[in-house]
Amino acid sequence: MTFLKRIIRAKPAPPAPQSRTRELVYAIGDVHGRLDCLTPLLEAIRADAEATGLRPRLILLGDLVDRGPESRQVVDRVLALVAEGWCEVETLKGNHEEALLLFLEEPTFGAAWAEHGGGPTLLSYGVAPPRTRTDEAAWAATRDAFAAALPAEHLAFYRGLKLWTASDDYLFVHAGVRPGVPIERQVEADLLWIRGPFLETERSGDKVVVHGHTPADQAEMTPWRIGVDTGAYATGLLSAVRLHGAGRQLLQARPGRARRLA
Repeated sequence: MTFLKRIIRAKPAPPAPQSRTRELVYAIGDVHGRLDCLTPLLEAIRADAEATGLRPRLILLGDLVDRGPESRQVVDRVLALVAEGWCEVETLKGNHEEALLLFLEEPTFGAAWAEHGGGPTLLSYGVAPPRTRTDEAAWAATRDAFAAALPAEHLAFYRGLKLWTASDDYLFVHAGVRPGVPIERQVEADLLWIRGPFLETERSGDKVVVHGHTPADQAEMTPWRIGVDTGAYATGLLSAVRLHGAGRQLLQARPGRARRLA
């Protein structure tokens, strides 16, 4: 049994979806510093959208950073994507962006962040993490170096991330929602971290929830939940779901190539 299967097993194909959106939406799962996967996926999304003649809405579901080698470069690419103008771009906050911001506020959090993938993010900004997790003075110096290396537009980007967004019958969040709780009353910790209570319920609310956070071997599409985290940092497979009308299709990319699944 693989590591990803131990986290959550992929489920069989769902019945025909009952939800709809009037927009053309692409929601991208956890990138985790894999620019080599994000680049071909964005190229495939742009080509797919141009064939429809519609200006799409592109939603990144959080965890752009950590684990993979090019977190800074991924953020640069997203900022450039906003400037290109061919799509509307929204980026949600993931628990790894939360960790990065916590480190900037409190350097003693650095050791815990590094254990969960923060080291490659520091390196992508040209900052070497301390050699030991217990050296608080070294972590303070690392935080200061990271703050100095962080471009102002990157800091504004991290601080401005949304917790959720919606499109008609779909709700987009990083991790999921607390079942039965209206989105306006959801707490940030659940939106960034929840697993069991959300994943184990058939229907968590009135909208279909599109999320990342919990990796699976394949993207999961059920009538009330769509999970598109396919563990890109470990598998090299980055997934997105295309939503338009009542349709749902997957677009996936590995380094240098992408494909659309019916």
